[in-house]
Amino acid sequence: MSSHATLACSDVYPMSAYFFGAMGSAAALVFANLGAAYGTAKAGVGVAHLSLVDSTKIMRGIVPVVMAGILGIYGLIVAVIINSNVKTDRASYSAGAGFIHFGAGLSAGLSSLAAGLAIGIVGDTSVRAYGKQKAVFVAMILMLIFAEALGLYGLIISLLMNGKATGFDTDITCT
Repeated sequence: MSSHATLACSDVYPMSAYFFGAMGSAAALVFANLGAAYGTAKAGVGVAHLSLVDSTKIMRGIVPVVMAGILGIYGLIVAVIINSNVKTDRASYSAGAGFIHFGAGLSAGLSSLAAGLAIGIVGDTSVRAYGKQKAVFVAMILMLIFAEALGLYGLIISLLMNGKATGFDTDITCT
């Protein structure tokens, strides 16, 4: 005798599950790209200022712009993974899987948005300071690494959540 109750398939596999899965994929990409865009734009202003102060330091000063761009890749990775796990066969994608995918997308997207805000502000200020004081470079890199780690934390959690969503509905029986 099974410990699980038999449920109606429309309750276990509602059409809204696809909406939540798609929104998770979209949230990961959109919020991560917002963070990447802000970080790139804000740090890019600092690099432009650096070019006026000391043009020989531009290649080292572009580090925050590159780190901000990486955040968009985090969102893309999560969006593709979630999208590839949204099953379109009838009665194959549960509400629970949709909710978990939505949470996974928000985890990666919002973490990358926060990281982009931090990278932009730290990058702009630090690159301007680097133009006047060479010793600031190491401190700038350390601050940027910690800011980038915020996005990486969201990526890791979203990948773990996706793993849970993949095996979520393996033992559900419906009629």
